[in-house]
Amino acid sequence: MDSLTQIVLGAAVAEAVGGKKLGNKAPLWGAIAGTIPDLDVLLRFIYHPIDAALVHRGFSHSILFAVLCSPIFAYVVHLIYKKKFEYRTWFWLFFLGIITHPMLDMFTNYGTQFLWPLDYRITFNTVFVIDPLYTIPFGICLSIILFMKPSNRWRSKINWFGIYYSSAYLLWGVIVKLIILSNSTNYFSKANYTTKNEMVTPMPLTSFYWMILGEDESNYYVGYKSIFKPFKPNDIDVIPKNQSKLDSLLWPDKDYSDQLKFISNGYYNLAIKQDTVIFQDLRFGTLSPLTNGKVKTPIMGFQLIHKENKVSTVEMSRGKDLFKHVDFNAYWNKIFN
Repeated sequence: MDSLTQIVLGAAVAEAVGGKKLGNKAPLWGAIAGTIPDLDVLLRFIYHPIDAALVHRGFSHSILFAVLCSPIFAYVVHLIYKKKFEYRTWFWLFFLGIITHPMLDMFTNYGTQFLWPLDYRITFNTVFVIDPLYTIPFGICLSIILFMKPSNRWRSKINWFGIYYSSAYLLWGVIVKLIILSNSTNYFSKANYTTKNEMVTPMPLTSFYWMILGEDESNYYVGYKSIFKPFKPNDIDVIPKNQSKLDSLLWPDKDYSDQLKFISNGYYNLAIKQDTVIFQDLRFGTLSPLTNGKVKTPIMGFQLIHKENKVSTVEMSRGKDLFKHVDFNAYWNKIFN
């Protein structure tokens, strides 16, 4: 999830652990604890771009990291306050503040390497990385309690309401996804497509609108489903796989073909533009519904710039220059009207 959401979650969890004893010191340090796992993004400057994508949400998002580092952070803060507050309180504040971060990230489509050093990433694909309906009500509850005294009985109740609400919202996403996934094959068959390996993930900023991705031997099929409207077969985007070029590329030092397949969980295609191969990760969807069909480019991927079939430069591709075509009014209508 985005940094603000992780700050809110970490602060709320810390308040539940030590708010009565620590007052506003609890949500302050909880916000810091909830941010710590994402500091792995700083490593991107010392890693190859593809390695950096694998490092992110790796060790720092694991149970092992929380177990090893929480006692250290807790002891340091315990000393900062000259042992005025119990060490045990600081330990549980940091442990729960850190461990709930990757647990929340599991619900996004990139997931986390929660069981590091195992390579497997746990992902439920049930909430978009930025979802106002999750963050705003949760954040309002947290903001209210910051102006209450620790002894005020409503402080704890409001904080727990925020925690219960956020948890219920995650459960809502799981239920909606399972319902849509169970019907995904039928959705594609309405357009006379026979698909396999269907994947369902929420669209940007909402749990009311979902992308459905299926495939056959030659193509990917991307459909969209609003929970308020029937599925529209005419809105399906057909994307040729065009995957063979990846295995024929030559890499200067290390072959990253398998890593790219792992990152995308096998859902990828290639676009060839002169001396650049654009590796497109289809799990993050395309800009089609956001631009009212004007731009159908996948949102995430890598640009592999090559010379004589040999990769010379790798750059992250996020489609930022394409977002100028975004039509939020049309996007809103696709969800609700």
